[in-house]
Amino acid sequence: MLNNNYNQEQPQLRTPDRSRWNESFYRRSMELPDELLIGAIDSHVHAGPVLNSNPGHLDPIQVAQEAAAAGMKSIVYYDVFGWASGMAWVVNRHVPGIHTYGGYLMNSCHGGMNPRSVKTALHMEEGCRFISFGSHCTRHSAERESTLIGGKLVPFKDAFPEFAEKELPVATSIPLEGPVPEALDEILSMVAEHPEVYLNTGHVSVPEALRLLDLAEQYGIAKVLIAHPVRGQMTIDEQKAAAARGAFLEACLVDWLYPDVPRTHYYVEREYMDMGAELGRFSNATKWMKTIREVGIDQFVLGTDYGIRAASTPVQGMRTMIASMLDYQFSPDDIYRMVATNPARLIGIQS
Repeated sequence: MLNNNYNQEQPQLRTPDRSRWNESFYRRSMELPDELLIGAIDSHVHAGPVLNSNPGHLDPIQVAQEAAAAGMKSIVYYDVFGWASGMAWVVNRHVPGIHTYGGYLMNSCHGGMNPRSVKTALHMEEGCRFISFGSHCTRHSAERESTLIGGKLVPFKDAFPEFAEKELPVATSIPLEGPVPEALDEILSMVAEHPEVYLNTGHVSVPEALRLLDLAEQYGIAKVLIAHPVRGQMTIDEQKAAAARGAFLEACLVDWLYPDVPRTHYYVEREYMDMGAELGRFSNATKWMKTIREVGIDQFVLGTDYGIRAASTPVQGMRTMIASMLDYQFSPDDIYRMVATNPARLIGIQS
């Protein structure tokens, strides 16, 4: 039932019982993953609205209610097709015990790299917390998502001339050198004026992400997140170097635990259903865990990227991720840093 007594004050939050964190690996309790959820933040949740061909699991209010019941501090909504900061505002009016945030993705359905849309997002109710260069319809992604022809994956751009003609030209891309285009200059300047907002690389290529790091320093942008599809394609040394420059590194449960099936990620046309995982995807938990250890936890932010019907709920996804990291013998303190402390630093809220 919706709560019509809206209170703009920050909710009173539970704190984890850290005395449980001292249990030994061979004498572990069932309760520890739940304790590590208290105060945690899932900084990457898709809760809709979504395409009818790719139904969601829970709506934004239901996700927030489940997160609040688990004692989580916050969630950050990603809305590929709309205004997540407006949705977060609605949720915060009606779900007590948690404060949610939204971001803005510069996808082609909003005009791509559109300064007017970014300006609007920054001033939509409480304002968005991140500006992303898009998902699935960046040039890097649009050139790789594929259909299946004769048992082989063929990129949409090669299989469908209309896709190459109409979709690739409006896909977001970052120039690797030379002058900054006017629209990008205006967008970077706006983000720099809002220190609470972080720049999210979205689904660009590694060279594009590194150029964005350079530009962020040039424009005085306070925070940059290397989105998980990009980070997954970076070498260990590249990730260490980005972290040393102050960038946050995103790792998500979908990197290794996600139903890899044909899916309409973004395009509504039936023929543009992606039939294969994007290049650079992790295939198992072991490599994912090892990479985090090798790079170091200081700048890692962990989320789920959950929300579709075929996966569990985002909150259960967080619990699964935490439990799995305990199985890989990450310490509770290190896990909590990546699911609570670092995300709070990224979003700009108290941990």
